[in-house]
Amino acid sequence: MPLADHLRELRNRLAKAMLAIVIVTIVAAFFYNDIINFLTKPVLDSVGCGKSFEQLAHSNTDTDQQCARITINGLLAPFTLALQVSLMAGVVFASPIWLYQLWAFVAPGLHRNEKKYAYAFVGTGVPLFLGGAYFAYRVLPTTAKVLIDFTPSGVDNLLPLDDLLQLVTRMVIVFGLSFELPLLLVMLNLTGVLSGKRMLGWWRAMILGITVFAAVATPSTDPISMLALAGPIWILYFGAVGFSILNDRRKRRRDAAGPGDDEASELDLTPEDIGEIETVSASRALPEQAGPERVNGYDDVT
Repeated sequence: MPLADHLRELRNRLAKAMLAIVIVTIVAAFFYNDIINFLTKPVLDSVGCGKSFEQLAHSNTDTDQQCARITINGLLAPFTLALQVSLMAGVVFASPIWLYQLWAFVAPGLHRNEKKYAYAFVGTGVPLFLGGAYFAYRVLPTTAKVLIDFTPSGVDNLLPLDDLLQLVTRMVIVFGLSFELPLLLVMLNLTGVLSGKRMLGWWRAMILGITVFAAVATPSTDPISMLALAGPIWILYFGAVGFSILNDRRKRRRDAAGPGDDEASELDLTPEDIGEIETVSASRALPEQAGPERVNGYDDVT
């Protein structure tokens, strides 16, 4: 396909993706209150001062515990917040459409085996990311409670709503990406960059690094919340190591068996001595031919 046709197709794909995002954003604008309540509910149930007495009575915490009041500053802040939340929801919920448009633009240039690997990575990466996001959503109340307890006694904690939404979004993205670690290791192994044996040799450093990350991401005093995040990542890491070791063994068996019936064997490009070559005189190779349009018996091309 010529370059102009590629650019024209890219423009059409981007236009369809942007149209889908705009339509979903407009629809989400009618439900932005529900979206905000869904994102902030775990934190507000844990540290919000607006909890009802019934919620406090059924909780195991003291009524004098520190709490935070959710605020919005500025006249235009509610409108800006509604626009941000609606746009974020539009990008998330329209992701199947714009991801398909991206795939439809890239797929014609891929080989059949490359398409197979791409389907496998996408089909595995999406559940892993959603699993990490779910864990972040579950540990948010404990994280918020620990952080709010640092507030000095007798001081009101005013928590801007936009900061709270940024915190929730950041934790969901960080946790989701952390669950993509085994997928990255498997991809490096399939491309031949990293072997399973080397990954297995890193297990002490990986366990320590994952534990430190879980301790920072879940600043709770109890080890249960930390292990709730670190445990699944440990399992996924060792699962990636096991897959890589099996894949390396399969590659060694295939190389030892030699090329298949439908594969070309490797060429031996080692130079060999072919002896002296008999030189042929120019007169014998190109006999002279006299003529009015020839110079020394040869034409210009010769």
